[in-house]
Amino acid sequence: MDTKELLKKVRKIEIKTRRLSDHIFGGEYHSTFKGRGMTFSEVRQYQFGDDVRSIDWNVTARYNEPYVKIFEEERELTMMLVVDISGSELFGTTNQFKNEIITEISATLAFSALQNNDKVGLILFSDQVELFIPPKKGKTHVLRIIRELLEFKPKSNKTDIAEALKYLTNVMKKKAIVFVLSDFIASDYERTLKITGNKHDVTGIRVYDEREEHIPNLGMVQMQDAETGALKLVNTQSKKVRNTYAQFHKERVNYFKETFTKSGCGVLDCRVDESYVKKLLGYFKRRG
Repeated sequence: MDTKELLKKVRKIEIKTRRLSDHIFGGEYHSTFKGRGMTFSEVRQYQFGDDVRSIDWNVTARYNEPYVKIFEEERELTMMLVVDISGSELFGTTNQFKNEIITEISATLAFSALQNNDKVGLILFSDQVELFIPPKKGKTHVLRIIRELLEFKPKSNKTDIAEALKYLTNVMKKKAIVFVLSDFIASDYERTLKITGNKHDVTGIRVYDEREEHIPNLGMVQMQDAETGALKLVNTQSKKVRNTYAQFHKERVNYFKETFTKSGCGVLDCRVDESYVKKLLGYFKRRG
């Protein structure tokens, strides 16, 4: 897309997701992801109902009337969006592709972090790390993240979740809130996820299309693997073929859920034709 079209699309996503983060997710995000503790802010005169344990006795003695210490939450949190941009994300049988929903969810999360004055960073990955944007604050930075999500063209169409997690662990030395957004049609990332989950607060958001769960009976159909480009003639009339595919998909989903749960990480499923707003809000409330 040209620059004008790109800016128009960025603006459209900003308006939609900013509204969501301002009115719905900002507060939920704040209460779900706590800061590192409480830090001293100021002292003020004692008011009826204040906890007597918060009285600052030094200041009280100096002014000969009671003063209390005021503390506020020390946040300074960092959010990392780890986004799958492999070939399988360019799929959708309803109004939107998986990658479009992933972009909207990422933007909503980024604006929620922005509203709480937290830093946001981005890792785009295929079977390699395609792009790393270090965490920063500010609206301009968030808009750059959205532009990259919309415009970036990966070098590879394949997927390697373990590689992305390994890179994240190496570049992020301090604890971060991590959202991994993918369809998770992958395996062999259990060991790496366990290491990442011990260091960071990780949530896997699986975005999928209903047609990925079951192949409809359409007769002989030529299908293409989005990640390898391989073409194959598939007899979808065969019950055995449909069952084999459904079983393969089920195994991948179970692997995702079991692996994330065992590693102490959060899991969230979001189908492209469902409301990700309800799903995210429900997840934040459960976490909170």
